[in-house]
Amino acid sequence: MNADDEALLEDLLDGEHRALARVISKIENRAPGYRDLVSALYAHTGDASVVGITGSPGAGKSTLVDKLAEEYRDRGETVGIIAIDPSSPFTGGAVLGDRIRMASTVGDMDVFVRSMSARGTLGGLSTATADAVKAMDAFGKDRIIIETVGAGQNEIDIVRTADTVAVLVPPGSGDDVQTLKAGILEIADVFVVNKADRPGSDRTVQELREMIELDSGSGFGGGGHHGADAMDDHGGSAVATQESAEDDAPESWTTPIVETVATDGTGVETFIDELAAHQRYLVDSGARVEKAQQRSAEEIRTLLREDVHAMLESELERAGGIDDLADAVHRGETDPYTIADEVLEPVRSCLGELETENTE
Repeated sequence: MNADDEALLEDLLDGEHRALARVISKIENRAPGYRDLVSALYAHTGDASVVGITGSPGAGKSTLVDKLAEEYRDRGETVGIIAIDPSSPFTGGAVLGDRIRMASTVGDMDVFVRSMSARGTLGGLSTATADAVKAMDAFGKDRIIIETVGAGQNEIDIVRTADTVAVLVPPGSGDDVQTLKAGILEIADVFVVNKADRPGSDRTVQELREMIELDSGSGFGGGGHHGADAMDDHGGSAVATQESAEDDAPESWTTPIVETVATDGTGVETFIDELAAHQRYLVDSGARVEKAQQRSAEEIRTLLREDVHAMLESELERAGGIDDLADAVHRGETDPYTIADEVLEPVRSCLGELETENTE
C-alpha cells in the first residue's frame, strides 16, 4: 500500500467521513490500490450489525430506511446507509446517485448515506457493495443498512452481505405474494407490511402468515434457519417467541410479520425490536458465525472468478481477440471448444508446473 492510501486508511479509522467517502469511491471505481485498502480493512471489521432492506418497487423502502436511521440515531447509534440504485446504461453509475435519499437525517454526520450502482450484477449487489460495507464497519458505524434496487429472484444475493434481511410487502399484494413466494419472500428474516394504513393490509398479513405456516416443515431460505413454529395471533412476533422460549439457543427462527406506516413512523420501533431479536438469535444459535464463514467462502469464490476472468480476457487478446476468434468459427476454421482449450492451455501448464514444484 502506498503512503497516500495508508494515510487515507488512517483517516478513515480516525472517524473522518471524508476519508470514508474517498475509500468507498476507490472501491466502487476499482481504482489502483483498492484491493490493498480493502485487505487492510478486514482487521477492523466485525462489530457492525448489517441489515438488508428489499421488496417490490413502491413498497416504501427508502422512507422506511429513513425512519430506521432516525430511530437508531435517537438511541445514540451511528448509521451507514448504502442505497443500491439502478445502473445507468451509458455510464454504469447510479442513476439516482446524486439525489437526497433520506430527508429526516440530512445534515446529521452520524448518518452516512451512499448511493451505489447495481452495475448489472446478479442480485443488484456488486462486489463493491460488500467492500463498502466493510469500509463502514471499519469506520465504526454501529448499524449498516443496505437498501436494494427492487424485488425478484435475483435479489436473493443480499443474504450474502446482510446479517438480517427484511422484505417489504405492500398491502393488497394479492397474487404478487404468491408470485414472489418462490423467490424473494424465501430470504426474509422479517416480513414488513408497510403502508399498513391502506386497504388490504390485513389480507396481506394473513396471506404471509399462511405461507409461513405452510412452509413450517422446511423453513424459508433453503437452509432451514427460518424454520417457523406456529404463528401467534399478532403476526408471529419473534420478540414474543424468543422471550418465551425455554432454550437460550433456539434451533429455529420464526419469521415475524411487522406492520408499519413509514411516513409517520408507526411500527418502526417494533420493527427495530424484531431486527434486534434476530440478531440475538444469530448469536445464541451460532448462525452468525456460520453465516460469516459462508460469506467469506463466497467472497473468495467471487474474487477468484473475477481474477480468472481477467486472466482469460488477456489470453483472448493475446490469441487475436474475441472478434477474430468468433470470425474464425464462423468461417469454419475452428470451433468454440477448441478455442477454449487453446486459451486455457497456458493456465493449465502454469498450474501443472506449480503442482510439480510443490510435490518435489
